[in-house]
Amino acid sequence: MAAAAARPVSRMLRRVLRSSVRSCSSGAPVTLPRPGEPSQPATEELSRRRQFLREHVAPFSAFLTDSFGRRHSYLRISLTEKCNLRCQYCMPEEGVPLTPKAKLLTTEEILTLARLFVKEGVDKIRLTGGEPLIRPDVVDIVAQLHRLEGLRTIGVTTNGINLARLLPSLQKAGLSAINISLDTLVPAKFEFIVRRKGFHKVMEGIHKAIELGYNPVKVNCVVMRGLNEDELLNFVALTKGLPLDVRFIEYMPFDGNKWNFRKMVSYKEMLDTLRQQWPELEKLPKEESSTAKAFKIPGFRGQVSFITSMSEHFCGTCNRLRITADGNLKVCLFGNSEVSLRDHLRAGASEEELLRIIGAAVGRKKQQHAELFLMLQDSPPAILSLSSWDPLRVQDLRHRMSFSNQVATLWKGCRVPQIPPLAQWWLGSGSLQRHYSSHRDSATNPKCLSPVSPAPATHSGPLPTSDQLTHVNTEGRAAMVDVGQKPDTERVAVASAMVLLGPVAFKLVQENQLKKGDALVVAQLAGIQAAKLTSQLIPLCHHVALSHVQVQLELDSTRHAVVIQASCRARGPTGVEMEALTSAAVAALTLYDMCKAVSRDIMLGEIKLISKTGGQRGNFHRA
Repeated sequence: MAAAAARPVSRMLRRVLRSSVRSCSSGAPVTLPRPGEPSQPATEELSRRRQFLREHVAPFSAFLTDSFGRRHSYLRISLTEKCNLRCQYCMPEEGVPLTPKAKLLTTEEILTLARLFVKEGVDKIRLTGGEPLIRPDVVDIVAQLHRLEGLRTIGVTTNGINLARLLPSLQKAGLSAINISLDTLVPAKFEFIVRRKGFHKVMEGIHKAIELGYNPVKVNCVVMRGLNEDELLNFVALTKGLPLDVRFIEYMPFDGNKWNFRKMVSYKEMLDTLRQQWPELEKLPKEESSTAKAFKIPGFRGQVSFITSMSEHFCGTCNRLRITADGNLKVCLFGNSEVSLRDHLRAGASEEELLRIIGAAVGRKKQQHAELFLMLQDSPPAILSLSSWDPLRVQDLRHRMSFSNQVATLWKGCRVPQIPPLAQWWLGSGSLQRHYSSHRDSATNPKCLSPVSPAPATHSGPLPTSDQLTHVNTEGRAAMVDVGQKPDTERVAVASAMVLLGPVAFKLVQENQLKKGDALVVAQLAGIQAAKLTSQLIPLCHHVALSHVQVQLELDSTRHAVVIQASCRARGPTGVEMEALTSAAVAALTLYDMCKAVSRDIMLGEIKLISKTGGQRGNFHRA
């Protein structure tokens, strides 16, 4: 009853305001200056508008207020289920079954629902997907939303592929906020993660947003252990000279992404890593209903934020509702409960009936995403202790070469595309300004992925053998070797493997024509990642803080084969033979996976240690 009584008052207040003031993009009223009067200073005008809003604020809709008092003023609308990428944490490689077009919301239905929610108090709408910018009428939708009285912010979350082309039109239509998804600054790794090309288009989109005056430009980065957590410092460095808000997002569970807790890097672990490099990092005041914990490095133009959906949920201040592309209302991203607004809309439901349906759904919203936290409670404590996970990796992060630089040293003589200005800035004047492609130029470079060969071992000879298995105790049980008393020495190991592809698969790899993408690039990345994760794959291996990993792939046309060579280097009390062998083996397995659709007659073989140096048992070099 209170809400019903409040609505006429709210509408009357809007009519009064419309007769004497005009609205600005923020939704707050702005008094029209009289002829001859000077304009008020911007700060004075902003203060006056804020005071007006405090004194004349209309009661918030009861339909959008849940049983815990949370007011839902932020609506996310999915414009499409389709996406032009296949991010590994978001969607299976084969894509997802798409809803028939007739069951998707039409443009008019989207705008009808948007008007209803804005009239009830929603002041921010974010357009999402799939990928919203592949919808043909997205500019017109933004323009129509911009006309809604009371809507202060229109945002979009995009993968950035189409952003540079569309952003000028979107800005003119009224787009006021941009979130761009980017999980790596390494072009080859980008292709591996999203299973598509397009890194440079994303960077051009970020550059265009800065050029058009968006501040901040939000960059969303999903952090995944073993994949991109070693790029945290590189992402933060972008904020030094650019107005970016780099937002690190804890890896979250969705169907199809093979999610597990071992892949999650917690907010506190990420923050510890950043503080090692920038101890002066300072926390910023939290905005009301914000999902992000924001930090800034003094002197930097931009800032860094953390979305702690997993380790420190923000359900208590959640003000978000979601409408899916097929018209279902979701009151919680993690919940399974949905209500079809499309069906009621098409059945001719009145505005009041729709509001009752929406109000009932909001009223049922849980205090927190319960299903997810049951999963957390059921998980082994060892997995949840993420702040102490792989401590050597975190402690050594500042001192060892970053993944980006490791990969950059591997590529010689490959044709590279033009680098956009923002990417050039990131690389810096002292960095390698070469990006990566395994497109082969047979006339000039038959082995595009063959870098300078690593220096051979300084000594060679038979490896001293032992009459006992070192990983078995006196009782015959498996046991990890105690290396605590061993001295730290420089350790280097080189291993190799071969993949016999056959003529058909070999030609496709050679010409980079596989539907899955660039097999050589993906295999090389997989080999590097495998070396870093060896202790998690081989039970009794010690964790080793590698200082360098190098993976070479050479095409052998006489045997229709790819020859893989992996070398690892570290300083410590234990060798890196297993890291090199694991790297070569996983690179070979990855090639098989990339090519299996073309031929099942692929053979993997000759996985062997080529050489190792360092350690008490001497050096080894295979003749």
